[in-house]
Amino acid sequence: MEVTHKHMSGISSTSGSKSLQFSTKRHGGVSDPPFHSLNLSHGVGDKQEMVHRNRSRLKKKYSIPILLSARQVHGDKIFIADHPLLNDLEVDGYDALLTNISGIGLLIQQADCQGISLFDPVACAVACVHSGWKGSVLNILAKTVFAMKRHYNSDPADLHAIISPSLGPCCAEFKNHPQELPSSFLAFQVKENYFDFWQVSKMQLLEAGLRDENIVITGICTSCSPEFFSYRRACRAGDGKTGRGGTVIALR
Repeated sequence: MEVTHKHMSGISSTSGSKSLQFSTKRHGGVSDPPFHSLNLSHGVGDKQEMVHRNRSRLKKKYSIPILLSARQVHGDKIFIADHPLLNDLEVDGYDALLTNISGIGLLIQQADCQGISLFDPVACAVACVHSGWKGSVLNILAKTVFAMKRHYNSDPADLHAIISPSLGPCCAEFKNHPQELPSSFLAFQVKENYFDFWQVSKMQLLEAGLRDENIVITGICTSCSPEFFSYRRACRAGDGKTGRGGTVIALR
């Protein structure tokens, strides 16, 4: 099983708070094509047993007792896990997950969309956000930061963020952007119809109060790299069927 970036692992505060954070590549699982092999989503047509085995491998490798995930809908609803979970849980209709309970791995599933992890080492809380272009338009990032302020008394200046491998400006083509994207996003247009959504997310995090030095952009385009699942690449190659990788963050 392969993963990329674990920058937050080992960040600690005076209270000893630590987080584990990583994004998966597509290898090291048991799913058959076109979901080969480490597909983590129950919602793309893969066999449920295979998804369960892939998630179990993830939990075992990183000693994560519980996974909390969502059936994501490209909206801006936020689920807060405010009590311990006895078993894995997938909630319906959410695109951001929050907790201040150690041992719960927050799992965002993705195949070009961003998985953005947030860690507050002072208030001892974490969040994981699913943000495609619709999430960017809804500014789900700012809403998640506000939820951490409201529920955990987080100071945004304390938050650390990582923007996962996702659709890069090289491949983020939006031919219908006048109808789909706000005019403010034109500042991030890198050429005709192409946009840098990594920088959109960074702007939204900065406007929400995070410090520049606490924001990491992984800078890997999932559409370009065969190491990751990519819906856009699958559409170019055929019918768009593919698996979903994951971004996970958990308090230790």
